[in-house]
Amino acid sequence: MTKTTPWPTEFRLKERGRVLAVSFDDGSTHDLPAEYLRVESPSAEVQGHGPGQRTTQSGKSRVAITGLEPTGNYAVRLMFDDHHSTGIYSFTYLHELATGREAKWKAYLDEIRAKGLSRDPVSKA
Repeated sequence: MTKTTPWPTEFRLKERGRVLAVSFDDGSTHDLPAEYLRVESPSAEVQGHGPGQRTTQSGKSRVAITGLEPTGNYAVRLMFDDHHSTGIYSFTYLHELATGREAKWKAYLDEIRAKGLSRDPVSKA
């Protein structure tokens, strides 16, 4: 982390795990939807192991966060109710997600639309 990157001071799950509120030492607080955090997971499952390997996540509109686990003194691991738990969110990355949410969310929506995917889970009928 750089000296200019705000440090998280509090994590709070809201709305039955559908929102993660993160407060930073610069006084800002950001409500981050679980779906947004899930589709932007820094895990290799989502981001791949190199450029061009990112996997578009779809069907995550109802996902919730079931737990948080500190990782060292620089990150938090988020566990989701779809059994995804391999994403280690550095505090720098969380701040990036918080401050860049509007642009990142729009890019995600454009991506799933272009690929003919949906935010809604596939029904198991």
